[in-house]
Amino acid sequence: MPRQKDTDLSHVSADGTIAMVDVGGKQVTVREAVAEALVRMSPATARLLARKALPKGDVLTTAKVAGILAAKQTSALIPLTHPIPLDFVDISFDVKVRAGTIRITATTGCSGRTGVEIEAMTACSVAALTIYDMCKSAEKGIVIERIRLLRKSGGKSGTWVRER
Repeated sequence: MPRQKDTDLSHVSADGTIAMVDVGGKQVTVREAVAEALVRMSPATARLLARKALPKGDVLTTAKVAGILAAKQTSALIPLTHPIPLDFVDISFDVKVRAGTIRITATTGCSGRTGVEIEAMTACSVAALTIYDMCKSAEKGIVIERIRLLRKSGGKSGTWVRER
């Protein structure tokens, strides 16, 4: 197996090519990550969403299921991530109808050798894309923005919290 290069880039091997990180020797710890995404739309579309009055049905329930499924499939989507047996995934939505915003928050957790940050951000991303897909008949100009990690814990690096 190619040895890791002396660099801060964890996915670069000694010969400069990409490599999946070997986590076999790492300690198993409880790991958790929280990520968010923001979806912007018109207040009129947000009102339809809140009333479950869009043609495709219950947008937020569908987006929650899609986000959970996406978190579980992250290693099939992001090439150098490890398949992680997630212990939990939770997705919540904070809908502000008057502002036309939906804040998606995804929390992922496992007992493992590598973190679950990408799983949380993948959950947010796919939940946001699902909201767009289910609302596009009412509005094409919906914007997905600010997909970001808010907090992670576990592992050698410990806890990290975004300073707003």
